[in-house]
Amino acid sequence: MNSSAPVPVDRHAAYNKSRLFLVSVLALVMAGVAASIRADIAGDLQRVFFDPIDKAHSAEMIGSVLGVPFLGFAFTIAIGSPLLDMIGMGLLLPLSGVCFIIGTLTILFASSLASGAGIYNVIWIGAVITGIGWGLVETVVNPLTATVYPDDKTGKLNALHAWWPGGLIIGGLLGYGLGQAGISWQIKLGLVLIPAIAVVVLCLGLKFPPTERAASGVSMGEMFKELLNPMFLILFASMFLTAASELAPGQWVDLALTRTVHMQGILLLVYVSGIMFVARHFAGPIAHKLSPIGLLWISCLLASLGLVALSLANSPVTGILAATVWGCGVCFMWPTMLATASERFPRGGALLMGLMGTAGTLSITFVLPKMGQIFDTKKVELAGSDAAFKALSGEKLDSILGMASQASFQAVAVLPAILLVVFGGIWFYDRSKGGFKATKLH
Repeated sequence: MNSSAPVPVDRHAAYNKSRLFLVSVLALVMAGVAASIRADIAGDLQRVFFDPIDKAHSAEMIGSVLGVPFLGFAFTIAIGSPLLDMIGMGLLLPLSGVCFIIGTLTILFASSLASGAGIYNVIWIGAVITGIGWGLVETVVNPLTATVYPDDKTGKLNALHAWWPGGLIIGGLLGYGLGQAGISWQIKLGLVLIPAIAVVVLCLGLKFPPTERAASGVSMGEMFKELLNPMFLILFASMFLTAASELAPGQWVDLALTRTVHMQGILLLVYVSGIMFVARHFAGPIAHKLSPIGLLWISCLLASLGLVALSLANSPVTGILAATVWGCGVCFMWPTMLATASERFPRGGALLMGLMGTAGTLSITFVLPKMGQIFDTKKVELAGSDAAFKALSGEKLDSILGMASQASFQAVAVLPAILLVVFGGIWFYDRSKGGFKATKLH
C-alpha cells in the first residue's frame, strides 16, 4: 500500500510573487525617501517660510508640517483597509505614487500658489496629500505580504519594512550630499518624484491577489468582530507608543540634535536607518527564539535608554553611541507589531493591520507638534521672554536651542518605558500557556 503526505497547495502560484514584493519594496522606499528629505529640508522650510510668519513659534509650525503626513496616513489606512478587497490592491498601490507626485509638486510650488501666512496652509496641504499616498502604500503592502507569505509573516514583513529605513538612507545621503554641494532644497524634494513615477509604472499590468482573509472565506462581519478582542485592543493601544518611539524622534533628529552633537543630525538618522535595514533581515530567526512579544519587550527597553542617551549626547561620539542604542531598540517595532496582529488575529485581515498602522501614525500627529511645543516653550523659558529670545544670536542662541532639544527628547523617552510592563505581562502570559503559536487560516 503506497501512501504519501498531501502536498500543500500554493494558492498564489498564479501571481508573480517576486514582482509583487519588488513593487511593495519600491513603494516603501518612496515613502522613506520622502520622509528623510522632509526631515532634511525642515530647517529650510522653517527659515524661508515660517520664521517670517512667526519666528517665536516657527518650530511648532514645522513640527505640524512634519507631523501632518502621519495624519493623512492614519485616516487613509483606516478607511482603505476594510475596503481593500472591494476597491482592489491594483488600483490603490499606483494611486499612492500619484499622491506622492501631487503632494511633492504642491510643496515645491507653494510660493507660487500663495503668499505670506497662506504659504503655510499650502505646504500643510501638500504634506497631507503625501501622507495619503503613504497611507495607501501601507494599506496595500502589509496585507499583500501577509497574504503571499502566510507561513513567514514576521520574517517577510520585517524584510519588507527594511526598505523603509532603506529609503531613509537613500534620501538622507542624497539630501546631505546635495546640501554639501549647495544644491537647493527644491532639487532635494524633487527627488521624491523618481520612485513615485517608478511605482506607478511597475504596477501597470500586475495581477494582485485577494487578501488572506477574503481568500479563506472569512466574512466582513467576522473580520469586524475581531476588533472586540481584548488582546487586540491592548496591541492597538501599544502601537501608539511604539510608533511614537521610532518615528517622531526620527523626523525631529536633524532639526533638534545638530547643535547638541556637533554633526548633521540627518547623518544620525542615516546611521540608525542602516542599523534598521540590516537588522530587519534577521528578525525572523530572532522572533522565533524569543517570540514576537519578547522581541518587542527588548526593543522597548533599548529604545527608552537610547532616547535618554540622545537627550544627553553632546559630541559626535556620544551621539553615535546613543543613536546605536535607540536604533537597535526601534528597528523591529513597526513590522513586528503588524506581524503580531496578523499572526494572532488573521481573521481580522487587512482591517486589523490597517488599524495598527492608524494607531501608529495618529500618535506621531500628536507627538511631533508636542515635541515642537516643548522645544518652543523651553527656548523662551531659558531666554526669559519672547522678546529676549528674538534678540539672541551666536553661541548663546545655539546653547539655548541645544538645551531645548534635549528637553524634547527626554519627554519622549517615557513612552517605550511604559510598554515594558505591557509586553512583559503578555510575554509572561504566553509562556505560562506553553509559548506563542501563530493562528493560521485554512
